[in-house]
Amino acid sequence: MRLGVLCSGGKDSLYACFRAMQAEEVVCLITIVPANPESYMFHTPNLHVVPLQATAAGLPLVSRESRGEKEEELIDLAGAISAARESHGIEGVVSGALMSVYQSSRVQRVCRELDLWCFNPLWYYDPRRYMGDLVASGFSVVISAVCAEPFDESWLGRRLDRDALSTLEAYSRDFGISLAGEGGEYETLVLDTPFFRKRIVIEESDTRYGNFRGSLCVTRARLEEK
Repeated sequence: MRLGVLCSGGKDSLYACFRAMQAEEVVCLITIVPANPESYMFHTPNLHVVPLQATAAGLPLVSRESRGEKEEELIDLAGAISAARESHGIEGVVSGALMSVYQSSRVQRVCRELDLWCFNPLWYYDPRRYMGDLVASGFSVVISAVCAEPFDESWLGRRLDRDALSTLEAYSRDFGISLAGEGGEYETLVLDTPFFRKRIVIEESDTRYGNFRGSLCVTRARLEEK
């Protein structure tokens, strides 16, 4: 089955893409770019890096802007998915939803209305197993935003490796955060995956941080041979 992957540039969507590739044919990435940084549906940090990810993966990218207004975002999502079906003949859509009923139910509704299959390969995947598999599979991921205690500024740009996972497990136990960041406690940016033909290198970035909230904005990045 020919699938399009909803891609935010973060770990969940690209790991879902990786899983989908093991079972079906992924033919494109689909990205919504909200003007509203507090979008209910869509990830917003560093979406301008997604075209580099698409090039690295050798996949075409279908991108659509959105005002990011609640529920109206679904109209923009339906438009992007319809464009992907017209351009690339997709028969289904892959979502990286883990446990968010709000997001998954709405993506499923859009797919149902368009008569497309909705595939959620990470749905209720055990968080500890998922995070371990992500690192073990060779994904290169950095933290791009934080929004909860006890994350300090040193987390911005930090690699998601086994040491980081160990600390996140302690945070989950002691502070009640979601290990996978499902509650918005942190966001990520993927620089490399097993299916990328090239890796992404961050050359310049800016950080902003205060009161356990911060973000890493990539201002210049390039592709590098692996």
